[in-house]
Amino acid sequence: MEVRHGTSRSDSPELSLIILVGLLCLVATYWLLVAVGLAPVEFFEHDSLRDDHLASTMVSLGFRGVPASIALTALLLYGTLIGFALEWLVLRHLSLGIWRAPLGLVILWAVLAIAAPLSMATCQALKHRCHQSRNTSTRALLGETVIVQEAPDESGLCRATLEDDSDFIVTLHGKRRDCCMPSERRVLVKYLADEDTYRSVPQQEYLDAHTRLRKMGLLRKHHGGHTAH
Repeated sequence: MEVRHGTSRSDSPELSLIILVGLLCLVATYWLLVAVGLAPVEFFEHDSLRDDHLASTMVSLGFRGVPASIALTALLLYGTLIGFALEWLVLRHLSLGIWRAPLGLVILWAVLAIAAPLSMATCQALKHRCHQSRNTSTRALLGETVIVQEAPDESGLCRATLEDDSDFIVTLHGKRRDCCMPSERRVLVKYLADEDTYRSVPQQEYLDAHTRLRKMGLLRKHHGGHTAH
């Protein structure tokens, strides 16, 4: 019997590829439910960005103006394609032994990091089409910047247009202590379903709060998360 020495390639797929394909299958099942009317396109969206959930996380990562389901699908699709390309061109020729599993997690992170800008570009291209359907452009607009077009009326309502789509008009419902000003840039932070209106905050205030929350999160992680809830 001839014994071959040296390295030999592994025929088993990478852990990162298995995870990506598994998640993509779950996403495909979700879109099947959407197609038959058993699940909404805005399934992951909430009425507010205040709490931590998938939609608010996607907004903080830069995926704004489209439902989190579309952004997540684009991210996983590009990630899976990149993962297959990496597996076919490089990894299948290597013998990694016990390092194959831990390296797979590193590759998963790297693949998603590479896929993120491609996914964002795709979502930007899909924004206008999403705006044309009220089924995909209500809560998904949270995090978007709007430009106030008029002073609020007696009930606190005023019109605003999306910064990157002036044809799309939303209605803002401001509070007395937070009056909107014409030509002011504001960020949508809460959807009022009963009124089909939005709460908003000044753009700079939103950016400052976002930066502050990120710093607080880093501090909590640094101190071991002993803060009482």
